[in-house]
Amino acid sequence: MLPEAMNGQSRYWIGVVSASHVRRGVEGGFAQLCHGKAGPLRRMRAGDWLIYYSPRTDMAKGESLQAFTAIGQVADDRVYEYRMTDSFVPFRRNIRYLPCREVKISSLLDELSFTQGKRNWGYTFRFGHVEIGREDFLKIAAAMLGDAGDRLVM
Repeated sequence: MLPEAMNGQSRYWIGVVSASHVRRGVEGGFAQLCHGKAGPLRRMRAGDWLIYYSPRTDMAKGESLQAFTAIGQVADDRVYEYRMTDSFVPFRRNIRYLPCREVKISSLLDELSFTQGKRNWGYTFRFGHVEIGREDFLKIAAAMLGDAGDRLVM
């Protein structure tokens, strides 16, 4: 079942994270971005939407993937620290992920405003967290969610 439908005040974000790390977030119901920095998470608000783009299967030596790998809605306004090790305490926030399919970005390059006609489209993702427009979000969501994505539109 889909969370609340999009209201006109939602913002739409892409987080750039390896697929193996995305899986951990989906399983745990959280987002962690930009090597655990708080700033990107604080830019998002409850009700905003997050799509993960995974350039690789794993962070260090993973194979090229270049796909959208998860989609979810920011559950609340809480940004919190989570101790992974004594020396690594990243920030996280809660996300309600939707069941979805992985979608290669190559199938959408000509349709998205931030990639259309751009030879170096990957440059858009260099900071690890980027806001996108509603129309781009809807195109990606439709590809990831199939018929369920139709219910996101009010």
